[in-house]
Amino acid sequence: MMMLDWTRRAACLGLDPELFFPISMEGPSQSQVERAKHVCAGCPVREPCLEYALATRQADGVWGGTDPKQRRELGLHPAA
Repeated sequence: MMMLDWTRRAACLGLDPELFFPISMEGPSQSQVERAKHVCAGCPVREPCLEYALATRQADGVWGGTDPKQRRELGLHPAA
């Protein structure tokens, strides 16, 4: 699969992917989730990342500054 253009400008590009895929979204892993979301907060491609995660139904990890629960909630209300 060809690399999506927006991924080349992602703030997470050189970071350890494990930061964005914690073992859990609760408990001790919550600080890891918050660190990942902090990286996303300043990312220039946050919106296309989130759009990709919603379109491909990414069930795990932090994408576009959202965790799986947030993405499930967004998926219930797709954009017109």
